[in-house]
Amino acid sequence: MNLAIRRTPKPHVTIKYLEADFVELFRNGLRGLAPDGSADSGFAGREMARNAAIGDLALSTGLRLQEFTFLLPWEIPALPPSPTTVPIPFVVPAGITKGRKLRTTWISYAALAGLHDYLQLDRAATAAGCSWRPPSRWGEPLAVTDPDVRGGRINGVRRSWDSLTPAERRRLIAPDGGSCLLAVKNGGGPFTAWGTLFERTSDRIRARFEPRFPQVNPHRLRHTFSMRTLEYLVTGHYRQAARLVVDTDADAALAFYLSKADPLLILRDLLGHCTVLTTEKYLRRLDTTRIYRQAYEGAGAAAGLTDDADAEREATAEFSRDAHGGEA
Repeated sequence: MNLAIRRTPKPHVTIKYLEADFVELFRNGLRGLAPDGSADSGFAGREMARNAAIGDLALSTGLRLQEFTFLLPWEIPALPPSPTTVPIPFVVPAGITKGRKLRTTWISYAALAGLHDYLQLDRAATAAGCSWRPPSRWGEPLAVTDPDVRGGRINGVRRSWDSLTPAERRRLIAPDGGSCLLAVKNGGGPFTAWGTLFERTSDRIRARFEPRFPQVNPHRLRHTFSMRTLEYLVTGHYRQAARLVVDTDADAALAFYLSKADPLLILRDLLGHCTVLTTEKYLRRLDTTRIYRQAYEGAGAAAGLTDDADAEREATAEFSRDAHGGEA
């Protein structure tokens, strides 16, 4: 391609979240793939299954950097027996959340399946028989025995995973050796340099495929989750999924939550904000007008209430009222 004629970002433009096409570029980049999904012959990286699984986890859950970095394998939800369009509840332990408050977000079936594949194959192969021990500057090593979904014995004392801080978690030694963190590197130690990895992936995409691609940091993935989830909620995606849950007699509580709660209240809970006011202030820094405009147009057209021209005029009028603070 002729990079000299490719569009480049204007100096004043700041991309706060990734649109769908850039999300796919980033996901392929973490996998060592070209934009079309083929192998990138110019890339010689390692641990691509790990990078892809954690990248999809961040995009699908909206977890903060500390939260997805210090997760343990036993805290990953079980994979449902069959694929589902309804998101799967994902408990974020209080020990690693901001403010140490337990919350529940959700994860897509595809992202959760990728995590389980990584745990059962690549991670298992990397960590098997490792002799890794935490460096002395981190403090006393914490040996784990008898682990289950709630906790385990740590140096002989039973503790819940929820009570462990990030500093304690990175000192955990698995029963079979190696770190207990979800992501491990060659040699079995914990991998925590996600900011650096995401920046290098962004640099490679920008240099080889798309000059407009932004610098991606972990929090930008959280913004991307927020915008995509709000779009689904506003356009009724999850409400339709909730009706499917009811029809198949699945998780009735989740179906009720999706179908009855206000989108901002749902997003507040998923992100772990204290109040919906925080969520509103957070969203004001993102381009939410586009989401509501597209939802308005799409709903009218789908119901046969307006044609495209009418929908465009009405949507424009509605947002014109907002801009002027009253009736247009």
